Amino acid sequence: MNDQLAAQFRQILIDALADLDRQDARGQEGQRTVTLDQQSVGRLSRMDAMQQQAMARATQNRRDQQKQRIHAALARIDEGEFGYCQTCGEEIPRARLDLDPTVPTCVACAQS
Repeated sequence: MNDQLAAQFRQILIDALADLDRQDARGQEGQRTVTLDQQSVGRLSRMDAMQQQAMARATQNRRDQQKQRIHAALARIDEGEFGYCQTCGEEIPRARLDLDPTVPTCVACAQS
């Protein structure tokens, strides 16, 4: 992979990381502790709020996993290993990287 293409993928990954950080900031509200004030919120409303809180935490976990994948891909760019399968060493097709620049393996190794 040439330096120009690696720089393009680096920018895509950095932009995705910034977007995830913005989503994190918006998602903090939904993860706050649910108050159990009987006067202001009925039982069903509290249960709904607790379910929304659980969904917000699950979404945060998915964002955290995606951030880890992005940081790993950025490290592969720095090491000159981006675009090559971590299992077999073959080049990962450009179309696969265009779909998800964080993939660490080629299709054949991902299937096995």
